[in-house]
Amino acid sequence: MKSIEKQVIHEIEEKKSRFIAILDRVNQKEEVKEKMEKWKQLYPNASHYCYAYIIDQEIYCSDDKEPAKTAGFPILNVLKQQGLDHVCGVVIRYFGGIKLGTGGLVRAYTKATMEALNRALIIDLQKGYLIQLSFPYEAQGKIDYLLKENTIRKKNFESTITYDVEVTKELAKELKEKGYHIQILETIDIKKEK
Repeated sequence: MKSIEKQVIHEIEEKKSRFIAILDRVNQKEEVKEKMEKWKQLYPNASHYCYAYIIDQEIYCSDDKEPAKTAGFPILNVLKQQGLDHVCGVVIRYFGGIKLGTGGLVRAYTKATMEALNRALIIDLQKGYLIQLSFPYEAQGKIDYLLKENTIRKKNFESTITYDVEVTKELAKELKEKGYHIQILETIDIKKEK
């Protein structure tokens, strides 16, 4: 599946209205709510906060009081046309005093989203796990070599070493087969290496 690597923000102006497009990667719809609250604080008093998201098979869009299908739907269409998943797009509008009409709104929201997307790095994601891996000190060199391409979120050194690390399903299976103790903390999407 394709997504964006990290958040992108881009602003355009149409007939004195400001359209601030923000694209971000999300794993669950609760994250969308949190991000929307944050963006409303960063961009207060905007006329509209229109958004769309695609998370696995779930899609949603909101026009936030713009005329029906003139804002959230165009944002969603851009995300769908690019085949993206685990992505949220929001376009924040500050009304400039000149009405754009329904066609003008569709064009403006589409353009803002497309231009933000043109600045994003598209990546391939695959299903994986955040695991807790425990191993003896003498295995650290071998483990560090095995995990050199992986994101280690946390390291703990006590009687044994414990890493919280993002791994593919295949690597999790390989580590288990080699006799290392692993505990799956959560299922996540991780960047697929080329």
